[in-house]
Amino acid sequence: MSTAKPPEGPPASVLIDQRIADLNDWRGQALSRMRQLIHEAAPEVLEEWKWNGTPVWSLGGILCTGESYKSAVKLTFLKGASLPDPAKLFNASLDGNARRAIDIHEGDTVDAEAFKALIRAAVALNAGGAKAKAKSARGARTAS
Repeated sequence: MSTAKPPEGPPASVLIDQRIADLNDWRGQALSRMRQLIHEAAPEVLEEWKWNGTPVWSLGGILCTGESYKSAVKLTFLKGASLPDPAKLFNASLDGNARRAIDIHEGDTVDAEAFKALIRAAVALNAGGAKAKAKSARGARTAS
């Protein structure tokens, strides 16, 4: 039984809708399009609202976040360094050991199929990590 207190306030999907509406420019359009692609690639994705106002998409762990700045919409993949990116969509946060990001600027178009492939790869990576954790936990229990 979970002892976690349910979040107060509107659901994350409503807050994300509001963020998109509040942007009211190309950034809102870009964030809306990327959100749609995320849902197409992973229909069972969970939308969350974290860190005082950041849209987050999760499935078996965080897939990516969607931040908006004055001159860019940034989609940060927490495990991006471990994902195949043959279309070279990642164009920011390239120096870290884990994260990779896609910065979208006004007028940019992100390849929809390549982006959906990144989302599916992130889902698979999270699923593989969950299986590995479960397997190692079972091994630890049988070893004791």
